[in-house]
Amino acid sequence: MRDKVFLDTNILIYMYAKDDENKRKVAQQVLDDNICLTSIQVLNEISNVLCKKFLLSTMQILSILDNIETVCDDALPVQRETINTALRIKDRYGFSFFDCLMLASAIEGNCHVIFTEDMSDGQIINETLKIVNPFTLV
Repeated sequence: MRDKVFLDTNILIYMYAKDDENKRKVAQQVLDDNICLTSIQVLNEISNVLCKKFLLSTMQILSILDNIETVCDDALPVQRETINTALRIKDRYGFSFFDCLMLASAIEGNCHVIFTEDMSDGQIINETLKIVNPFTLV
């Protein structure tokens, strides 16, 4: 049975990075093995990285966003309640606001795992969400 998981920006970016084949393979395995969710916030962040770091054209970025929406079951919206939850998570755990916004989205999406390389691997948030860095063995 495949688990429902939330994907941070970096997991999806590695799908398009040509400079780290090992991380690309791990990211692909995460996508293959799970029911993946992300958020509109993540799509915004990906668009920014693809513009600034990868220097891709608008058409290329639109194509990548379309592809992400194909491999992810949902891109969750950020609502006022998401922000409220993120602020409470920030107060409790001390992560940056934007990381907390992803954690809040993952919780709202009923995910039990968030895949990211940017937060504390193994930490449990609100007794329901585990932070997992899939690259720890790469």
